[in-house]
Amino acid sequence: MRRNRRVLAREPRRPKIKLGLPDLDQSRSAVLNSLRSPESQRGYRHSIDEFIAWYCSEPRLSFNKTVVTRYRLHLEARQLAPGTINVRLAAVRRLAYEAADAGLLSPELAAGIRRVKGAQKLGVRLGNWLTAEESRCLWQAPGTETLKGKRDRALLAVLLGCGLRRRELAELTVDLLQQREDHWAIVDLVGKGGHIRTVPVPNWVKQTIDDWLVAAGIDRGRVFRCVCRAGKTWGEGVSERVVWHVVKEYAAQLGLARIAPHDLRRSCARLCHAAGGEMEQIQFLLGHVSVQTTEKYLGSKQRIHAAVNDRIGIEP
Repeated sequence: MRRNRRVLAREPRRPKIKLGLPDLDQSRSAVLNSLRSPESQRGYRHSIDEFIAWYCSEPRLSFNKTVVTRYRLHLEARQLAPGTINVRLAAVRRLAYEAADAGLLSPELAAGIRRVKGAQKLGVRLGNWLTAEESRCLWQAPGTETLKGKRDRALLAVLLGCGLRRRELAELTVDLLQQREDHWAIVDLVGKGGHIRTVPVPNWVKQTIDDWLVAAGIDRGRVFRCVCRAGKTWGEGVSERVVWHVVKEYAAQLGLARIAPHDLRRSCARLCHAAGGEMEQIQFLLGHVSVQTTEKYLGSKQRIHAAVNDRIGIEP
């Protein structure tokens, strides 16, 4: 009885000021489990793993505002973009919240970490966009003589013509391609954050998809499949990495440097706007919650062609 009284009289466990690797792993798992979007999970996983590697490389660090500020200075010393730094800091703040909720970290320390300021954005990056001619050359670059060429042409056409994300394209299924209002569309596509949208499919894009599906003999399941060296399909689909390599392969053939799959999504938005597309309709197409995000995809309003300083009266 005395022993039980002694146990009951013990003080509750106090939150820590220094977290070990098991505590960090537990908080990391809690953060990732709270995220629904695979894209967000991938980004947060990378950011948290980088922070944990840095945090554990320093001896006996407390997890507090001062340490997270030091980490921000570390990121700035690597000359990372302000947007990248702020994403990394957001992941660290989330890690602190979960640690505090689990009783592993003092709520006061978590509140201090929340007050760490992000990197200030100075100016707007120009970004990568393809012109209409570059976009046409890119999706027509794969030859149609081989099965892989038909697949790659359809894949690039969907990215450029419909503005899908890598994951959305990799998980696209045949049953989502339906006719609505006498127009082909990808109906009820589940995008980032679980948001559902319907994406119109231009006739020329649908034709490239049909050419691939007929040649590959696909009538159900994932639209895009792996193609082996023997020229036959295998597996149940393609990964996001395959989409990445397809874009890089044909962009390199055309001499288009630093082009990634998401640049094709941006290019789709800008080309729609240049063709007279309404901002609201472009927002629906891309599945953005905020129109401000869509405006970023259209790029800076600065004009490079026929720039204001081309002819100012002092040229030879």
